[in-house]
Amino acid sequence: MTLVDVVVVSYNSLDELRVCVEPLSRLEDVNVIVVDNASSDGSLESVTDLPVTAIALGANGGFAHGCNEGWRAGGSPYVLLLNPDARIDAISLRTLAAVLDADPTVGAVAPRIVDAAGELDHSQRREPRLRSTYAQAFFLHRLFPRAGWTDELVRDPVAYERPGSPEWVSGAALMLRRDVLAELDGLDEGFFMYGEDIDLCRRLRAAGHGLRFEPAATVVHAGGASAPRPALLPVLASSRLRYAAKHRGRTVAALERLGIALGAATHALVGRGGLSERRGHARALRLALSHRPQN
Repeated sequence: MTLVDVVVVSYNSLDELRVCVEPLSRLEDVNVIVVDNASSDGSLESVTDLPVTAIALGANGGFAHGCNEGWRAGGSPYVLLLNPDARIDAISLRTLAAVLDADPTVGAVAPRIVDAAGELDHSQRREPRLRSTYAQAFFLHRLFPRAGWTDELVRDPVAYERPGSPEWVSGAALMLRRDVLAELDGLDEGFFMYGEDIDLCRRLRAAGHGLRFEPAATVVHAGGASAPRPALLPVLASSRLRYAAKHRGRTVAALERLGIALGAATHALVGRGGLSERRGHARALRLALSHRPQN
């Protein structure tokens, strides 16, 4: 197999990091790079006895920054970005590399992702659009879960049984060519958390590189199907606002901001979550209303 750098960005991941990293560190054709975003729980110390490259950052600059520090510290032709709460075995790792080996037009390849119970994670996604933003604000994605216009998630199970070319994929596990990462200047560090995977896939496709989904490779992602924690809802809103401002015209970006604000308001008022989640949506609402578009 072509040599692969596996980049794992850790932030207070003590309970997950070693389980993720240890099996990969024993593979001859894999170079594991662990980047720690100034954890306070001793995450990095839990793997320093393993044959990995450990990078301790002095401050938490965000997930995208950690990924960039990681892949730039390696030298393998392929780079697998892997969340610390995700697990991939040698067969699936080699399957992803084989896709890139076989087709030079493919710039990145993503596996099928399941949760700890084996349930499918809808990791293939559609680009954010006004119709889906407003549909989710009014909970229409729950009424019409299979309709493509109501949601960004690709929920059709058939799409996860065969190779495909989605618009974007979850960044929990994504293998890319190093030269493509270099061409794109890595991940956009303006996204602290969330949005960097959508942005990366969009820029990759815009540069003429293919994005592939490969169901023969499987990753178990413990956090794959979970919603953002309430405290992170404003971070998610901020990333979506930044993505709209970066990739869409001023008018559409403004309408997207209103749709995000509307969604935060409806979820704060009548969402299924408890008090902490409602407060998270309320903070996201305030952020969206106070957001000023960048020039």
